[in-house]
Amino acid sequence: MARILISCGEPSGDLYAGALVGELRRLDPGVQVSGVGGEYLRESGADLVGDFRGLTVTGLVEALSVVPRSWQMYRRLVREAGARPPDVFVAIDFPDFNCRVAAALRRRGVPIVYYVSPQIWAWRGGRLRTLKALVDEMIVIFPFEEAIYRRAGIPVRFVGHPLVDLARARQAKPAFLSAIGLDAGAPTVALLPGSRPNELRRILPGLVRAASLIAARLPDAQFVLARAPNLDASLFAPLEAAGLRAAAVVERQTDEALAASDVVLAASGTATVQAAIHGCPMVIVYRLSPLTYRLGKPFVHVDMYGMVNLVAGRRVVPELIQDAFTPEAVAREALDLLTNPGLAAQARAALGEVRRQLGSPGASRRAAEAILAMAARRAGSPRARVVEDR
Repeated sequence: MARILISCGEPSGDLYAGALVGELRRLDPGVQVSGVGGEYLRESGADLVGDFRGLTVTGLVEALSVVPRSWQMYRRLVREAGARPPDVFVAIDFPDFNCRVAAALRRRGVPIVYYVSPQIWAWRGGRLRTLKALVDEMIVIFPFEEAIYRRAGIPVRFVGHPLVDLARARQAKPAFLSAIGLDAGAPTVALLPGSRPNELRRILPGLVRAASLIAARLPDAQFVLARAPNLDASLFAPLEAAGLRAAAVVERQTDEALAASDVVLAASGTATVQAAIHGCPMVIVYRLSPLTYRLGKPFVHVDMYGMVNLVAGRRVVPELIQDAFTPEAVAREALDLLTNPGLAAQARAALGEVRRQLGSPGASRRAAEAILAMAARRAGSPRARVVEDR
């Protein structure tokens, strides 16, 4: 039976890991999976040897605060690999941590599969050399990534985006809004401020202030804040202090919030892809600490930050980054989408094209097949040919 070791370090990676393990178990019921992750990885039946909470921040400066815990988790994961040698190590994004783990396991002869690429196309392109030395196969989820790795001589396959399957609302709009005390007929705006504490501290106050400006222009507007799990309630104090007439906070119901909303105000990241799959017009925002932004900006080699714009190859939704992210600018862009049906329809059409480029359903299964094929090759089993021929 195959033994898989997985490492993911943030909520989106944990979501993908949980879906991946579900497919691994369907393909090989005897598979043994352990690793570092969160709730989704645990719920999938994996043996959790470490929880990623406390490891995840954004920014060069902020990363220093998690070094001691990161080093502790690194040692725990390497000890796990020594106690139960894996057939494959699966790194899911989270490159600063995962590349160190991959290097340690590579020295032990463990095959390395990297699932969900680091953002080498945006910054730190030098990581390609590191990945070429470490990785037996890259499994990428965005269409433009495949050519980058192929040019670098790194074995790669594009499987599609797992959110194509995972981004599904379990309740219809009227039932969902009614259940959280909102009106199914009123203009609805979703707030997605990010999943890391330091993101919320910098982003949520601006989004809440923008919501207040929107409500001043559209008195019947209502707001749904999708809260990432395992975040302290005090981080959401700005919403309570704003005293909006109609606002609700939901957890683990992001897809329902997106499916029910007319416009999304989202921190740049996975949430924007989720919104695109739901066809919801959006305004993308982001803000780092001033020092981190100044230090990092010279190394950034893209002129767009939002994933939906990068996939589209053009700016199909507005981006307000760093100093451009002001409550007034966010409110202005959102109100344009709320009050101009033609503009909103144009945005939905562009997002539909983005959704098509994310690939067909079944990304998690295709990734699981590739990983089991790698495990079978390590064991010298004919199963590899069986899995690859599916």
